[in-house]
Amino acid sequence: MTDVSRHGGQPSRPAPRVRLVDVAREAGLSKTTVSAALNGTGRLSAEVREKARETARRMGYRPHPTARQLRSGRARLIGYVVGELADAPWTFLESPYFARLTGATAATALERGYAVVLLPVGSLQGEWAELPLDAVVVADPVAEDRIVEDLLAARIPVFSDRSVEGRPGAHWVDVDAGEAVRASMEHLREQGARRPALVAPDSTTRFHTAVFAAYHEWCAGHGVPERVVRAQAPGNGPVVRAVETALAGETAGGGERPDALFVVAEASPPLVLDAARRLGYRVPDDLLLVCVSEDTTALHTVPPVTTVSLRPREVARAGLELLVAVLEHGRQEPSGTLVPTTLDIRASSVRHGQTAWTSRPPT
Repeated sequence: MTDVSRHGGQPSRPAPRVRLVDVAREAGLSKTTVSAALNGTGRLSAEVREKARETARRMGYRPHPTARQLRSGRARLIGYVVGELADAPWTFLESPYFARLTGATAATALERGYAVVLLPVGSLQGEWAELPLDAVVVADPVAEDRIVEDLLAARIPVFSDRSVEGRPGAHWVDVDAGEAVRASMEHLREQGARRPALVAPDSTTRFHTAVFAAYHEWCAGHGVPERVVRAQAPGNGPVVRAVETALAGETAGGGERPDALFVVAEASPPLVLDAARRLGYRVPDDLLLVCVSEDTTALHTVPPVTTVSLRPREVARAGLELLVAVLEHGRQEPSGTLVPTTLDIRASSVRHGQTAWTSRPPT
């Protein structure tokens, strides 16, 4: 729709862009001095540098993006997509984990001079191929994610989880899902759990595949029947229904009802507690509870809920460090790093008479 003025009936014209020479004239400095001040270069006094920057800020000066791109060869744009929720565009922002991961990625990128472009999950090549993306973060891709293949084929650096390890043009940051599971299960066993159940998503991401493998290995090593319920979709509703199924004893392990529950599928801790109470459980007397969650409501429930944090802010910062090394310093070889998780032990997983309110060292 054409933007028409109320009075003249003509399309409104954008205000002229403030140029570097305009800032220099206003500040009483040379164009070269102002350029050096804004770019953090040159041998300038703190007073001169601050005067140039304050004048530029007050006048609304912005470097011309096309000129900057021509000089640097980069648009300073980073794509961002969540592969796990490919069937539910944008719902990842309702997840405390992905909301924190997304926010930390955007904030850290901006500190480095890059802007983040949110791409719809399930994006096809035609939807992003013409965007001047310097790199793309693919958070939690599902097995054989097409967008990863398309990006690498287009020679766009990809930052993702460890599923891309060793692939040319791909770099990764991940958490040790296996160690997180073992630490949580050992904690539950130390508190007397003998029939622990697992609630996890029906997902093919590397993280959840590793969770299932570690739980299977732990149960086999301790002679404990596996009790697994998969949430058929993300979100509080499907996960709470899976929790209710697990607590009713309707699992592959069958038999008695569980005495501990490890909820890896993301759900609101208060809703998980409510489900346990509806089925007649007292937490922690009848049921020990641990949730993988970044939801701060876990601290304020009765009892407070033990959580495993995947530390999304640290994951984002570590990923951006790798990104800068690739984009700014020309690192070519595939690279990656592990970020430790944290088990925050609270009253929901501690039997009476045991020590509560501790934070295990990062796992």
